Formats: sequence, C-alpha cells, structure tokens
Amino acid sequence: MTKLRLTILALCLAAGAHAQPADAPLTPTGGEFTLGPSMTLVADEGLLPLAEYAAEYLKCPVERQAAADGVLSLLIDPAPEAAAESYRLEITPDHITVRGADYGGVFNGLQALFRLLPPEIYAREGLQEPVTLPCGVREDAPKFAYRGMMLDVARTWIAPEALKRQIDLLAWHNINKLHIHLVDDEGWRIEIKSHPELAEVGGFRGGDSPIRPVYGKLDEKYGGYYTQDEMREIIRYAAVRNIEMIPEIDLPGHSRTIATLHPEIRCRFTPDTTLTAGYDDRSAWCVAREENYTLLEDILGEICDLFPSEYVHVGGDEVDMSQWKRCPDCQALMAREGMDDPHRLEDRFMERMSAILRSHGKRTAVWNEAVRTGNLSRDTRVHGWESTRACLDATAKGYPTIVMPGEYFYFDMRQSPEEAGHNWAGIFDARKVYSFDLEGVGFSEEQRRHVAGLQGAFWSELYSAHEPERPDYLDYMLYPRVCALARLAWSGNGDGWVRYYEELRTKHYPRMEAMGIRYRLFPPRLVCRDGVCTVTADDGSEIFYVRDDRPGEEFRYTGPVRTDRPHLFRFFTRRGTGRSPYVADRSYYRTITPRVKITSSMPESSRLPFANAESYRGYSFTQRPCREGDWILYSFEEPVRCREMVLQTGYSHLTKNLFTTGYAEVSYDGAHFEPAGELAAGAAVLKPARAVKAVRVVATCHGNGTPFVVIMPPKIKPVL
Repeated sequence: MTKLRLTILALCLAAGAHAQPADAPLTPTGGEFTLGPSMTLVADEGLLPLAEYAAEYLKCPVERQAAADGVLSLLIDPAPEAAAESYRLEITPDHITVRGADYGGVFNGLQALFRLLPPEIYAREGLQEPVTLPCGVREDAPKFAYRGMMLDVARTWIAPEALKRQIDLLAWHNINKLHIHLVDDEGWRIEIKSHPELAEVGGFRGGDSPIRPVYGKLDEKYGGYYTQDEMREIIRYAAVRNIEMIPEIDLPGHSRTIATLHPEIRCRFTPDTTLTAGYDDRSAWCVAREENYTLLEDILGEICDLFPSEYVHVGGDEVDMSQWKRCPDCQALMAREGMDDPHRLEDRFMERMSAILRSHGKRTAVWNEAVRTGNLSRDTRVHGWESTRACLDATAKGYPTIVMPGEYFYFDMRQSPEEAGHNWAGIFDARKVYSFDLEGVGFSEEQRRHVAGLQGAFWSELYSAHEPERPDYLDYMLYPRVCALARLAWSGNGDGWVRYYEELRTKHYPRMEAMGIRYRLFPPRLVCRDGVCTVTADDGSEIFYVRDDRPGEEFRYTGPVRTDRPHLFRFFTRRGTGRSPYVADRSYYRTITPRVKITSSMPESSRLPFANAESYRGYSFTQRPCREGDWILYSFEEPVRCREMVLQTGYSHLTKNLFTTGYAEVSYDGAHFEPAGELAAGAAVLKPARAVKAVRVVATCHGNGTPFVVIMPPKIKPVL
C-alpha cells in the first residue's frame, strides 16, 4: 500500500476527518474503493451540469447511463422524509454513489467526497495517482437551509470573472445563497434595458462622471456594470454550484446615483448645498410622487425577470427621513392618511414595493429597519444587520429572519486593532464568528423557529483603496471568517474552538491553499523580554520580520532576536497562500500626547470642533470641503522630539473626507517651514531628525466629494 493510500485511509477513518463544513461521520462497511484517472462519472439527466462540474476537478469522462465498476454515480432520490439539501454518500468496493434529496443535496454530497480527496483536487488537475478510500456510508443534512454571504459590488465594482471566482470559493464551503448588493449611492451595477442610462452612466464615478464618489478616486472615471447577458451567465454559473443569486436594489434610501440621473424622484424642496460644494446629495425617493412607482415598476420588473430567486431584496436601511419631513408632498400625504411618524411613510413605500414584486411572483426581503413598526406582511424576509438585538426584535415579531449582526458577521470589520477595516461593529476574527450561538445571545425557542439562516457580509467601501482588481484584500478579510460561518450554518459549533481550530489549520489550510485563497493566518505569538524577541507559530507557517530602520527589506526568523530596540521590529508568518498580520512589541505602538493647538483656513464644526483632535480623544470636522491652498496647522506648545509623526486628514480606515492631494511642511522654530513630503491617502508620515515646533498640511485639490474634512488627532511615536 502506498504512502498516499495509507494517508487517505487514515484521514477518512479518523473521527474528525472533516474540514469545512463539518461532515457527519463515515460509518465503515468494510473494504476499499480505489479512485483513479480511469474512473467514469455517471449522472441523472437533471444532474449533467453538476457531473460536468465534477469532471472539471476529477478529469474523468461523463456518461448518461450507469456503467459497471469504477463508477462515481450522482443521483437524485426525493424521499418524502428527506430534509432539503440532504445527501447520502456511499462508498463500496465497486463504486461511489452520491444520492441527494434534491440538486443541492447531491452537490453537498459531492463536496463531502472532495473533502476526502487530496487538497490538490481543487486545482482542477484531476487525481495524479489513484486514491484509496475506505468503504462506508455518510448521511448528512445542513442545520440551516439558508447559508449566505452578502457581497457589495455597488461601492466597489467586482468584474464578472472575479465574481465567479468568489462564487467558487463560497460553493466549496457549502454556502448556498449569494446576496448581491447591486445598487447604492456609489454606483448602479446592473443593466436596466428600459433605462440604460442607469448603468451606462451610473456604473461609473469620478472624473467627468456626474456621479461624485464619496469613496475612492475623484479625478479618474472608473467602475463598471453587469449587462443582463453577463448576469444571466453568472446566475447560471452560480446555480450549477448550488448558489442562489439574490439581487438587492437598495431603496428608498442609498439612492443618490439614480437621483443624480433622475432628479425628479427626489422630494420637492431646495436643499442647502453650501456644505457640499454645490452637489445635491439627497438620497431618498419621494414617497408621495406616484410617477416614481412607474419607474420602480420598470426597474423591479426587469430584475424579477432576470433573477430566478424567490426573493428580491429592496433595502429599507438608513433612510434619511429628514428629507421626507421637508417635503410638502410627503407631509401632505402624512396628513391625508393620519400618519404621525415618518416610519409609516417607509411602510407605505415598502408595501408598494411588495405589491410590485408579488405581481411578478416574487417575495420581499428587507433590512431590519424596514420592520421597525411591525406593519409589513409576515412573509417579508428580514436581514438583521444592526445588532443581535435587531435580530431578536425581528424574530419576536414573527418575521423569517436572516441573522447577520455586524458584531459577528460583517467581514469588513477589522480583525485586530492595527489591521485595515471598519470597527464600528467591533474588532473580531474567525474565533468570534465561530462563537456565535443563537441560544447564548438570547433567542428563545419560539424566536429560533423564525431564524431562516445565517449570513456574512462584506461592504466594499474600503476595498476601493486595496487594489480591487486583485483578490488579496477581499480573500484576507473573508477567510477564514467564512469558514467559521460555514461551520456554524451547516452543523453548529458544538465541537468547540480548540477542536475546530485543529481541523482548520491541519486540514483546511491546505485546501484553501489549493483553492488559491489568500487567507489570513492567525498572528504568531510574540514575547519581548530582557532584550530578546521570541516568536512562535502553531500552524506550520514560516516566520519573517521587517525592520523600520531598513525599509524594503524582509528577513527570515531563524531564532530569538536580540535587540535593545524592539520597537523597530514587526513579525509575521506565511504559509502557502496565507499570511498573518504584523505583531510587534508594545513599544512599537506607544504614542505620546504633547500639547498641541490646531488651526485651519477652513472653519471648524461647532459639533465636532478642533478641540476634539487637540485632546487626542476624538476627531474633528471642518464646516466645508477643502479648496486648493487650504491648510491645517499643528502648533506644539513645546518642541517635540519623536521618531514618527502621522498627520491624518480623513478617517484612518477610509478614503473619505480628506485632502485627496496635498503636501506637508515642517517647522523647527514655529516660523519658517520647509517641505516634508507629499500626502498619501490624505496623510503625512514624518520622521523628523530633530525636535518639531509646528507642522502643516496643505491641500492641492479643490473639493473632496464630501461636505467637510475630517481632522484626526496627531499620532506621535516617541524616541526610544
């Protein structure tokens, strides 16, 4: 028996031989089956697309009728008692049979078989040599029928081939729903043939586009959209992989793109554009204009015809209701119908959307804000995103709910304090995702009956600054958090984190490497003590480090590093396609807060004055956007010696509300300034050679696409 054969047998017979998601145990029946290049794959007529999909990986011929030996058979067996997407995987000495209650069940069974094979199977190169599997039977079914991921392609465009790649990755993890966020303030990404301008113009922003970007580049026109033919192909591609594409047209808020192209949809009042450099940023549909519903019928009608999914998501989140309060038509409507709460206007709008969708044979999905009043029909599916409490509220009202609270399932959140990402919902990695438990966070037995499934989400406003044409950042943010989500949605977390992590690093990391996923490794452990930095990793990765005093160089860690300046070192690990974040001694992150006075050519906001940033406790706003020549001056009470000073306009994690172009100046006496470099992403990073009395950042842009400039507290690292 070959080494490979022995290894595969051991893996299959081990109690925890599964990876992602957790498969039921394989009940041994005795004997072996050898899978090799000469194998034949046969399938029912309705499973031929799936058979061809499997053949891409196994590199074997596909037959329409059963052969004798050496056969992998794919069969649908719709037994009345069988759960949706359940499967039976049977390995005998003569053949392998994957039998499912439906197409999804067969697909899930096929993925379970793939997880018994060497990781290289995902490279689509077939079996390089025969693989021997133990005979046995595995029967399994998912815990949740809905196992979803939301991908925002509106704020950052993701091209068709890149989207197909993400579909492949999700399918390998038995994720069966892809909620695709197609429309937002930042872009319109789907062709509407009755109104071609929506995508042809609204699919692009920046440069000479009328769509002004809030995120990303201002001076360059960029973006894209899916034609209906392209989307049909993507839908077909996803369906073969057991993924239902669920479209979202975000309404009635988040509609600045269509409002720019069709200003008649807005409420009837004159906005104050003083703070927006003349740009009308109203983003909500007028509820009272009857002609708006004719336009929406056109749009949603085409969406319904294009997407075969049962549900269409129509948003309902973060609606700026102040626009309705200022609108005479909306106020008149409220008066006629005795409404005393603008949320009732949203109810009315969503009722109209539901009526349009019902006329096309579809059901309505919304974000949790849309059911705050509880007035929408109980066949409305709610996506609970704001918090666990919002999910509890929706299920308590009896709505079928997709549970996806940001504090567990928003994968655009940072994974550690120093990494890229948002942090408003929390800072968490895959371990916290895996910890989610419905009962543990307060869902009663009755509420749990209304949980339709679990879903992760990736909002892409930060993606625009991380080379979206490459998958690295997206992969890094999603995996292994998607892996933990897949485990929860399929079988739960009853195995505990320790066992799960052992499976993840020993079994699933090699699979993700074969899948080509640029996943995130957990950070190595660093101990700096008595002038020695010691680093360890428990995942088979290699350890490297960089030094701040030797930029552009990378060093392999071969043993403890002796240094009296640990703040110069940052350590990280690599394994295959995976990479960890940097870890460093606490001295690397240490900052000081010398007394500073901030002044500017731009007036300060009364709500968030410059004193906020001066105190190092919060950020400050200006009253208007920047103009060419505008400046921000930081004057220190006493000269400051430091090894690094970061002056940040805009948010540190988001390319928004900043000097899009500019430069920095430094003064050592408080009176005379000299150049200190260009701004990058709105920030100046200075490494002054002597004590600094003042620094100044100067804008060379006219406007930044937003109503104001954010001034962050200076981040100053001391000389050590």
